[in-house]
Amino acid sequence: MTIVDIIEETYSALSGNKVRSGLTMLGIIIGISSVIAMVAIGQGAQGSIQSSIQSIGSNLVLVMPGQQRGAGTQISAGRGSARSLTQGDADAIIKEVSLAKAVAPEISGRYQITSKGKNTNTSVIGTTAAYLSIRNIEIDFGSFITDQNVRSLSKVAVLGPTTRDDLFGEGVDAVGQTIRIKNIEFKVIGIAKTKGGSGFSNPDDTIFIPLSSAQRFLAGDTYVTTISVQAESAESMTDIQQQISVLLMERHHISDMTLADFNIMNQADIIATASTITQTFTILLAAIAGISLVVGGIGIMNMMLTTVTERTREIGLRKAIGAKKRDISLQFLIEAIILTFIGGFVGVLLGWMVSFGVTYFNLLQTQVTFTSVALAFGVSAGIGIVFGYYPARRAARLNPIEALRYE
Repeated sequence: MTIVDIIEETYSALSGNKVRSGLTMLGIIIGISSVIAMVAIGQGAQGSIQSSIQSIGSNLVLVMPGQQRGAGTQISAGRGSARSLTQGDADAIIKEVSLAKAVAPEISGRYQITSKGKNTNTSVIGTTAAYLSIRNIEIDFGSFITDQNVRSLSKVAVLGPTTRDDLFGEGVDAVGQTIRIKNIEFKVIGIAKTKGGSGFSNPDDTIFIPLSSAQRFLAGDTYVTTISVQAESAESMTDIQQQISVLLMERHHISDMTLADFNIMNQADIIATASTITQTFTILLAAIAGISLVVGGIGIMNMMLTTVTERTREIGLRKAIGAKKRDISLQFLIEAIILTFIGGFVGVLLGWMVSFGVTYFNLLQTQVTFTSVALAFGVSAGIGIVFGYYPARRAARLNPIEALRYE
């Protein structure tokens, strides 16, 4: 049989029962589209998380209070809750750590904010002028906190755009207005540009005030909750972590690293950890979606076995006039492969449409990659061959005399 003959026979066989062929392909279509959509969503989530982490700063190293233990005790404060970092630690880092380009200590907490009859509960960060460049913050209106504001205990504030909208209305230039934090008036001197985000860590739903004012009027102590350090380069972040660890252990009179009352994380480590988690979830989602591909493959096998039974006399007649086992086997195998390829093509289109829809409605920025499409077609071909082989082999082994007698 020539290729043209095989194609004509395949078209005739599959179009002879369109409903059954369509339902058989449906399992492959759902499986392929699910895999592509799940992988696209997973990769989109990974890209979104990486972008969010990178937006918090450039070459960023974070020093936070850690598990503070007393000698001979098993009691420890949770990570970030110990009061062990001070302004002095930040000053020492900028003076003695050669790889530190800039340092910004901060103290943060959530407070009820009021203004002109409106109120909101948001995060208030007390920090210094260096925070602007370290955390990649841009000012839309007005100006950011200055070192003079910190030295003079100025009661000034810079609002995130979401906080501004909640307190004064969307898009309003609130520079010069006043807000109250813990019944203390602060004058608004600037509005930050939108960075994007959600939840409690939303950088747009934040208020920045001078560090000294936050310590004096809000927190009532001299401790800081985080020290943000900007490294000279991405390659130096590991070295700067080591330098900061040595410095703080010396300042805090700690000789055993396991008893350190601080934790240090760098931006690259955070991105790597987040990427590992999202990759794991992407694989899990794809594996779950892939189960439907197996179900679709079983459906193809079931259909082809039924087809072999229905066409037993046809197979016997072909063998009687000289058709070889290879011709019969190839015929049924190609039918199974074409079913999966058509289903795979439709599945790719459907998966792309689902991914596009998720992005279009701003649910998540998805990414359909060539790798996922190639994998989908590869899996389609594999399913066609694997699940089509047994019915094709069974058809080829039919005895022509018994097949001709079959009713």
